[in-house]
Amino acid sequence: MAEFDVNESMVRKLAELLNETGLTEIEYKVGEHAVRVSRSTSGQLVASAPLPAIAAPAGAPVADAGPRTGAVTAPMVGVVYLSSEPGAPPFVKPGDTVSEGQTLLLIEAMKTFNPVRAPHAGKVVEIAVPDKSPVEFGEELVILE
Repeated sequence: MAEFDVNESMVRKLAELLNETGLTEIEYKVGEHAVRVSRSTSGQLVASAPLPAIAAPAGAPVADAGPRTGAVTAPMVGVVYLSSEPGAPPFVKPGDTVSEGQTLLLIEAMKTFNPVRAPHAGKVVEIAVPDKSPVEFGEELVILE
């Protein structure tokens, strides 16, 4: 495995993001290298890196290097809501045509509901996450074509 130089500026930015969002842990991963910044129960920040990559068993599926083409990804960590309130119809469903800026879903983070909007007009091919499920930063939410 190649040597991994920890970018101090990146660790500081991750720590700032942790403080801003109130999260207890955040991880940034590129290829087989990862940096995790977490807050201990005392509130002290702790950074760790790098963890050695663990080889997948032969025949095991290999994770994609990134989001699929047309994927709208989570801009933050939180809980996804596909509709504006319980019992309401979803913002979008597969087969719908959406316009640029249209709300696709909401992500709740720190008691705030943040709309995730279509970056461009297109057709909803897939809703990649179930309603009321937790999501990580960069996770695929909706696939548009």
